Amino acid sequence: MTATPPSLPASPSPAPASAPQDVAHPKSIRSFVRRAGRTTTGQAKALADLGPKFVLPYSGHAIDLAATFGRSAPTILEIGFGMGEATAHIAALLPQNNFLCCEVHPPGVGALLKRIDEQNLANIRILAHDAVEVIDHMLPPHSLAGIHIFFPDPWHKKKHNKRRLIQAPLVARLATRLKPGGYLHCATDWQPYAEQILQVLGSEPLLRNTADAVEGGFAPKPDYRPLTKFEKRGLKLGHGVWDVVFERV
Repeated sequence: MTATPPSLPASPSPAPASAPQDVAHPKSIRSFVRRAGRTTTGQAKALADLGPKFVLPYSGHAIDLAATFGRSAPTILEIGFGMGEATAHIAALLPQNNFLCCEVHPPGVGALLKRIDEQNLANIRILAHDAVEVIDHMLPPHSLAGIHIFFPDPWHKKKHNKRRLIQAPLVARLATRLKPGGYLHCATDWQPYAEQILQVLGSEPLLRNTADAVEGGFAPKPDYRPLTKFEKRGLKLGHGVWDVVFERV
C-alpha cells in the first residue's frame, strides 16, 4: 500500500515583472516531463520528516548558497536527478562540494531524501521546481562550480526534438552561471541526442570542450559518475552511453 505524499514546499512562479529581460530560453521548454508514479510509504515519510530540512522553497530571488548549505564550498547544480542514485553516490564521493539538485517528481524527491538519511549526507539541497526558472531567477552569474545533466529525456521522434532540454538558449544561460574553470557535464544513452549536445555546447563561445583531442569529441566517463542499474543493463545489451564535458573559459 502506498501513502499519499505530503505537499512539497510551495513553488510559486514569480510575477512577470520579476523575470530578467534577457531570458532567452523559450517558456515552452521545461527541464522535466510530468511522469506517472506512486510515492511509496517510505518516500512519503522521507518527504514529511526530511523535506523541511533538505527541500528548499522556490523563490524569484538570488539564493545565498553559503547560508543555504551552512558553509562556503563549490556548488554543483544537478538538473533532473531521477531517483537520486547517482546524486547520492557523487555527493558521498565529493563531500567537499555542495549539490543543489532540481527534480519535480515527488517519488524521486522522496527517494533521494531516503538516501540522504541512510548515507548521512549533509551536502545536498533539493529544489522541487523547474530548473529553467531556478536558473533564471535564483542563480546569479559565476555562482556554480559545475552542472550535471544526466540522461535528460531524449524525445526520440524528430518532430519532438524541439522539446529537448539541451538547446542553445539554455546552454548560454548555464554558461554564465559557471565560474571560470567550472564545467558542464551531460550524459545520454541516445546517440542522436549526444551528437546534438556536442554541437550545441560546441557553439557556445563561453565553453570549450575538455575532450577536443579525443576522436569524436566525447569525454571518457568521469570517475565520479557511477554506472546506474539501467545503464549497466543497457551496456550489456550493447547500448552506448556518451559523456560530454565542457569547461567555462
